[in-house]
Amino acid sequence: MLTRKMIDKLMKRIYLLLFVLSSCALAVSAQEWIVPAENGAKLSTFAFTDSTRTAGGNLFNLNCKSCHGDPGKNNAVKLVPPPPDPASLQMQKNSDGAFFYKVSVGRGLMPSFKNTLSATDTWKIISYLRGFNDKYVQVLAKQLAPGISLEQVTLLLTWNKEKKQVQVAVSSLKEGTRQPVAGAELKLFAQRYFGNLQVDEARATDSQGVALFNFPATLPGDSTGMVQLLVKPTDETAFGETKTLAALEIGVPTYRPPLNEHRALWNVNQKTPIWLLLTYVFSVLTVWALIVYVMLQLRLLFKSGEENDPDKQNI
Repeated sequence: MLTRKMIDKLMKRIYLLLFVLSSCALAVSAQEWIVPAENGAKLSTFAFTDSTRTAGGNLFNLNCKSCHGDPGKNNAVKLVPPPPDPASLQMQKNSDGAFFYKVSVGRGLMPSFKNTLSATDTWKIISYLRGFNDKYVQVLAKQLAPGISLEQVTLLLTWNKEKKQVQVAVSSLKEGTRQPVAGAELKLFAQRYFGNLQVDEARATDSQGVALFNFPATLPGDSTGMVQLLVKPTDETAFGETKTLAALEIGVPTYRPPLNEHRALWNVNQKTPIWLLLTYVFSVLTVWALIVYVMLQLRLLFKSGEENDPDKQNI
């Protein structure tokens, strides 16, 4: 049988164990966040201006303020470990690429914003945060080629009949004229009902700014063989949100009946499934039959009561 002294000793050991475990968890969570070198070296392709800082501030208030609080106010939410103040030295010592990586990937209580914020929006938030660092000097990403404006890159998507491949031409303004962009890695997607299907592997443009993609001969299109294609660069950091949509008649003609063509639960009343109509009619008739039956039984009881009423029998 456990004595009071033994129970107290056991409780002390439990408290000590919990303290050690919580300390270890805190130590692990507080470890330095190591960013891969190639990610930490990334830079923005556009300059941070008053307009990007204003837009970044709005995005920060919408996505980050609830945890990190107001920059410079040290009013972050009480978490373990506490989110650092964006204006603090701890945060500002991060490189631009490290900021971008941490916002995109997340860790622990810090969520990933990769699918919530575009690359451009993430850089705008970084632009806003850098506004709290007087010593910050921005370094822009290098251009793909001398004189090329990355913000004015265009993608032209066509079908190369001779080679029977999807052709994508990448160009940008250079000294006032449009010039091909070489070495740009691209991905091609075919739009499906529930997302985008990647077509072929990523391809890089040649010296003429052209990339060719193999297209599956069995990929279905609409009733005329039309396929909606999407092409975009793999490096959003360098190209931003550049992308192009085009419809090409290169798929297998396939008739896809609309969702409301046949009788279904989600269709209009005129196309309600037969079994559902029969079930409904049968249910309504059953309910009314039950009501009529109950009323008849009540009437019979009423008549039976009148016939057996001694007062009425003596009249």
